[in-house]
Amino acid sequence: MSIEITAIYEGQLHCRLTHGPSGQMFVTDAPKDNFGQGAAFSPTDLVAAALGSCTLTVMGIVARRHGIDLAGTTAKVQKEMVNAPTRRISRLPVTITFVRSFDESQRRLLEQAAQSCPVHHSLHPDIDAPIQFQYPSDAP
Repeated sequence: MSIEITAIYEGQLHCRLTHGPSGQMFVTDAPKDNFGQGAAFSPTDLVAAALGSCTLTVMGIVARRHGIDLAGTTAKVQKEMVNAPTRRISRLPVTITFVRSFDESQRRLLEQAAQSCPVHHSLHPDIDAPIQFQYPSDAP
């Protein structure tokens, strides 16, 4: 399956992107530490956003199949950059925080689903992207 996304450079380090199938649009901006204004998601921010939303989506698919309610679950991704030898993403640690408790079987099912995220599997092996899970019973 192929999806077309069109990006138009609008100047001042801003791009406007259009999702072919839906027509939905959004803009990007370079980050403040790389000559931009930080007024919108940067392209590398979108990688982090894709990882978080993909992880939750895959977990949601599995949860729906098994009658598990994931509403309110969050994914926080911390994007870390390096500048040498070239500017790139170095780490994308993900923290999944659940608002409900699950039994051991459900936990295993959800954690395996998270590890099967296609974005996670598409990242370059040099990007460290560990996934941590926090359950309500884990709170101090």
